[in-house]
Amino acid sequence: MGISTATTAAGKDIKLTIVNPQTLYDPSPNGYSTAVITPTNARVAYISGQGGQDRKGALSPDFAAQVEQAYANLRSALDALGARPDQVAKLTVFVVDHDISKLEVLTRNVKKVFGEALPAQTLIPVPKLAIDPMLFEVEAVVVLE
Repeated sequence: MGISTATTAAGKDIKLTIVNPQTLYDPSPNGYSTAVITPTNARVAYISGQGGQDRKGALSPDFAAQVEQAYANLRSALDALGARPDQVAKLTVFVVDHDISKLEVLTRNVKKVFGEALPAQTLIPVPKLAIDPMLFEVEAVVVLE
């Protein structure tokens, strides 16, 4: 199957198998995995897009600050579900006016949250998001049990 590692969520026998085939480019240095296999009969939760708003709805004009806050918001949503980052199977990120300079910020933040248990991930460049000052959004698919 290629390069693969398994991660285990604490307190439960949840194992997501991360697959990075040797026949493909290894995406892990860029903060994601090629594929993730969920266990049979797993319960799945879908976390809506989390932007860079703080608890009061304020948005920094800085891209890096919004990304960091969005991942903090994602972590809060995971906590509310009783889930951990190593239970996230898939992320979809939306970046306003994406360019290569933003990849370092994205990679640093995803590795900070997920460590070695990097979920599958898709980045979608967009012209704008729900509100004009919003520059980044992340949504997640989470395996609960």
